[in-house]
Amino acid sequence: MLTHPQFDPVALALGPVQIHWYGLTYLVAFGLFLWLAVVRARKPWFAAAGWTRRDVEDLLFFGVLGVVLGGRIGYALFYKPGQYLSHPFEILMVWKGGMSFHGGLIGVMLAMLWFAHSRRRPFLSVMDLIAPCVPMGLASGRIGNFINGELWGRAADPSLPWAMVFPQSGSALPRHPSQLYQFALEGVLLFVLLWLYGSKQRPTGQVASAFVFGYGVLRFIAEYFREPDSFLGLLALNMSMGQWLCLPMIIGGAALWAWYGRAAVRGG
Repeated sequence: MLTHPQFDPVALALGPVQIHWYGLTYLVAFGLFLWLAVVRARKPWFAAAGWTRRDVEDLLFFGVLGVVLGGRIGYALFYKPGQYLSHPFEILMVWKGGMSFHGGLIGVMLAMLWFAHSRRRPFLSVMDLIAPCVPMGLASGRIGNFINGELWGRAADPSLPWAMVFPQSGSALPRHPSQLYQFALEGVLLFVLLWLYGSKQRPTGQVASAFVFGYGVLRFIAEYFREPDSFLGLLALNMSMGQWLCLPMIIGGAALWAWYGRAAVRGG
């Protein structure tokens, strides 16, 4: 049975300035997005539409705003609405933690909608460009969760070779290192599948829909190993809030993927 290494959350201290590992994982995530999106923008069908590195850099700027604002507001609305409605200014206290992927996704979609409108580009084409570039950023974030020893997993059989005690949980129970499961599933595996799928030109909207569906399925699976939020526990049907938020993604992603495929056939 393993024990979480208890990493120092501060990667580098320069006098009063402290650089945290979690902040570095965000920088890695944004750097990976920039690199992958530039590579993807060189695909013939994107290059023919006039995509440039400058466009990708602007996409990153809008995306960062969407992630941070959407993630924070989503966490307040989905997970602790009562607390933040009573103390709305606490939403601005991002240093206290609390970000929601699903809120961040909505934030990014709104940011991309604004980008598409301002640049007069089709919204779905924008989403198709960025979709395969997102999972590796998510993978980086899960490594940050693991370093911090947060978002640990549910109790595991002590005989499981990689079962791990997280002292931050306040117990000596062996647990699933669910952060690493999510790193592998929602991050690396989803990236590989989407990158391969998006390596050929697809009907407009299908790559983005595949991301929504794929993330929903893989996150739904990972939630079975992740400890539910203590202030929520398991909800109806013994499902976590994360699983309930994934259901619309699974259903909607599959429906949109099929719809865009049929639309391309009709258009052809």
